[in-house]
Amino acid sequence: MGRAHFLSATGLALLLALPLAARAADPAPAPGMMHGMEMNGAAMPMGTAPGGPAAPKVPTEPGQGAFGALQQIVQILEADPHTDWSKVNLDALREHLIDMDRVTLDAHAVVRRIPGGIRVTATGTGRTLVAIQRLLPEEAMHLNGMHGWHLAATHIRDGVILAVTTSDPKQVAMIRGLGFAGILASGDFHPRHHLEIARGEPMH
Repeated sequence: MGRAHFLSATGLALLLALPLAARAADPAPAPGMMHGMEMNGAAMPMGTAPGGPAAPKVPTEPGQGAFGALQQIVQILEADPHTDWSKVNLDALREHLIDMDRVTLDAHAVVRRIPGGIRVTATGTGRTLVAIQRLLPEEAMHLNGMHGWHLAATHIRDGVILAVTTSDPKQVAMIRGLGFAGILASGDFHPRHHLEIARGEPMH
């Protein structure tokens, strides 16, 4: 009787353990195979990660840098009830953006170290020459005095000579490290200047 009771208890224990072992042996669902699965009671589509960003329904990137800059300015002007549309000139801003593109990418720039900083001889032809002679004096005007820098732009037949100097030794190292491209990108006046051009306002 005792042995029969022992076998019965052992068999019962094995039977109870079998479902647990079977469940433990079931493989976990593979990543991405989410059909039919639920997360917090909601069905999860294939490839959707919990907490992941939802795909936008419409594109948000304008697709081109100058177009995006113009688009942002248009949105600002439209949202401003005081915009004087009789003075607005987005075509002037487009020309300025072309100048920026030509000077940044097409100008031939020779950078030489001079006492206190650098001297850049920027040259080009055609539309690039126009951009150099129009943009670099503007840059010099806007950046002059920033960080204690002194900028001077001198017109030459095929471009502009831009000198950037300072009396601060630490700033000398910075100027030389920035070089021509870095000097062009310095300062935070560009967005404000673009809005002034678009509104037909004088430069500040």
